[in-house]
Amino acid sequence: MTKGNCRVTNVKTTNRSVGVLIYFGICFFLALVLIPPNQINAQTLDSIQTENVLFKSEGVRLAGTIYKPRNSHAAVVLVHGSDPVPRMTELAELLAKNNISVFTYDKRGVGESEGVYVGPEVGTNNIDPTNLTLLAKDASAAVNLLKKQTQNIPIGLMGVSQAGWIIPIAAKENHKIEFMVLFSCPVITTLEQLRFQFYTNGRTDFWENHTEADAREHTLHDPDKYQFIDTDPKVALNELSIPGLWLFGEQDIQIPVKMCLEQLNALKVQGKSFEYSLFPALGHNTVYASITAPVDISIQWIKQKSIALRKNRLKK
Repeated sequence: MTKGNCRVTNVKTTNRSVGVLIYFGICFFLALVLIPPNQINAQTLDSIQTENVLFKSEGVRLAGTIYKPRNSHAAVVLVHGSDPVPRMTELAELLAKNNISVFTYDKRGVGESEGVYVGPEVGTNNIDPTNLTLLAKDASAAVNLLKKQTQNIPIGLMGVSQAGWIIPIAAKENHKIEFMVLFSCPVITTLEQLRFQFYTNGRTDFWENHTEADAREHTLHDPDKYQFIDTDPKVALNELSIPGLWLFGEQDIQIPVKMCLEQLNALKVQGKSFEYSLFPALGHNTVYASITAPVDISIQWIKQKSIALRKNRLKK
């Protein structure tokens, strides 16, 4: 996957019973965002403890920073998208100010981290299953380190874009991961995503000139420009019992959002604790957009889920 005035609204579904579930979910989200997270026991950056750390993953040394606010509700490891990205400081600081401990690290082969970055910028395939599995192991190793420093609070993964394939793999293998938050992340296969991306071709006016049916036809049936083993995130998602939250922009031209929603609805019908929110005016960028609702919702969702997870621990 390469680079790429909002309101939370009812999500269109093809299943009436699922639509009812989504309606109540959206009502819950609307209630959450009535109070901005930065007005709820927010901390100043000066009061947050930071620590630069090194950790090993699959034979290389990775570098990152842990942010530990006082009285953390939960902890998250940030998982990168496809670009050669160092640690995600801006997002980490925002989460930490809202009482969430955070571990963000330089992606493998980027910044102070050792290893080799894989991606189109250097002529290699970053959605090959070998690379996705390797990046999932990096995220899992980061979780293990953060867990040692945040023993008594729930820990999860938060990621963007390409992380939609990485996070489920990591969560399936590492049972310390108790929840996941995914911004603009695919719930379709890697080859389907590439077909859609090649068809949209970066055109920002794509949805003004194409229908959902047209995009779906090309996503499902266009010939593949590259041949490699496909990765389907639903294989891992089907094995997970942890809660997950997806946040999408309806104008996305990197992933076919409506197809992703259909896949999530199917998983929800199976009893998965998966939720999503759709922002009609946003595109692929749902984290650093001009409006803060996607991140605000994710913060409140993490706090709500962490309370439930801690209550469940007390019952055991």
